[in-house]
Amino acid sequence: MKNQMTFLLLSTLIITGCAEQRGWTPTVDTYGNPNAYRLNQDMAECQQLASHASGDAVKEGAIGMGAGGLMGAAGGAAIGALAGNPAAGAMIGATAGGLGGGATKGFQSDEQYKRTYNTCLRNRGHRPIN
Repeated sequence: MKNQMTFLLLSTLIITGCAEQRGWTPTVDTYGNPNAYRLNQDMAECQQLASHASGDAVKEGAIGMGAGGLMGAAGGAAIGALAGNPAAGAMIGATAGGLGGGATKGFQSDEQYKRTYNTCLRNRGHRPIN
C-alpha cells in the first residue's frame, strides 16, 4: 500500500509538472497599439497577477490527487467486493482516481493561468494572439 501511494504521488507530480507552463508568455501584436511602449511592464505585472489567480499547479494537482484517490478507492472497493477482493479494488481505484484527479486539476490551473494572463493584457489595451 505504501508503494502504491508513493507511486501515486510521484506520478501526479510528474503529470502536473508537465502541465505547469509558467514559462509560457503570450504573443502580443503591437502593430498600431498606442500602449506598445508599456508592453514589457504590463507583461510582468500580468504574469504576477495570473500566477496569483491560478494557484500552483503542483498544489492543485495534489488536491485533485487526494479527491480523486478517495473517490477511486470507494468505487474500486465496491467493484472489488463484487469480485471478492475489496482491498485490491480499492488500491487500484485509488491509484487510477488519484492520477486522473491530479492531472485534471494541474491542467485546469495551467489553463486558468493563460486565460488570466491574456485577459489582463487585453484590459490594458494590448492584443494577445495566443
